[in-house]
Amino acid sequence: MNESWRNLSLDQDKDIDHVLAAWPYKPSAVQVRIIRTVQGRQVMQMRVDLGILQMELQGRPDGTRPGGAATYLDHLLALEFHDPHHFELTEEHCEEIDREFEQFYHRRIGFLALNLYEQAVEDADHTLALMDFCRRWARDPQWLWSHEQYRPFVVFHRAQAAALAALDRNEPEEAINRLNQGLEQMAEFFAHYDAEEHFEEDELVQRLQELRETIRQDFHVGKTLAEQLSEAIAAEEYERAARLRDQLRRRKQQ
Repeated sequence: MNESWRNLSLDQDKDIDHVLAAWPYKPSAVQVRIIRTVQGRQVMQMRVDLGILQMELQGRPDGTRPGGAATYLDHLLALEFHDPHHFELTEEHCEEIDREFEQFYHRRIGFLALNLYEQAVEDADHTLALMDFCRRWARDPQWLWSHEQYRPFVVFHRAQAAALAALDRNEPEEAINRLNQGLEQMAEFFAHYDAEEHFEEDELVQRLQELRETIRQDFHVGKTLAEQLSEAIAAEEYERAARLRDQLRRRKQQ
């Protein structure tokens, strides 16, 4: 008998058949849960077709500390800070950036499925910051676009999660403001790539607009103070704009 087959009996403690059998994969659903490990920490598990992904809830999802930093983005920012005139993205940097994008994508999807909206916002912010870093340093347009094409999707997730988090706090006006901020970021993306004519027809843009109007109707919210301020500035009504700024400032202080 082949030696490798005789040694299989030694790996029974690594067998996860019973775990997979107890949590069957469903192609039409995002299957995610938070469990407590034997060591006592909480981790996220996601059921995928070939097994189970396990992710840490803080820091980098795989639990590593690249270069001693909390995430690979933090490591890159440190390199950029220490030698901004000679820093350049290497092939190894790009490969590690790809890995971090994928890890934060899976965890963001998990947080959204678990209705952990604030955490989803934080992971979306991390991904957008990583995209901004790539914009600054990427020399390969094709590689850059392989990530940039998903920027509207990440902005959509962020705006949606921020709005739902505000609704959880019973702040429908703030939810509308968060959606408007997301729409502004979307507009900036289309303008950056000279595609403004496609903004209104974009499906993700339309979904944010529909969610905004649904919240406005369900919670009987008219124009928010932020929306009124934008209109006053556009109309050059500066005294009215100053009053609205004061109202917004007082509200934030409260």
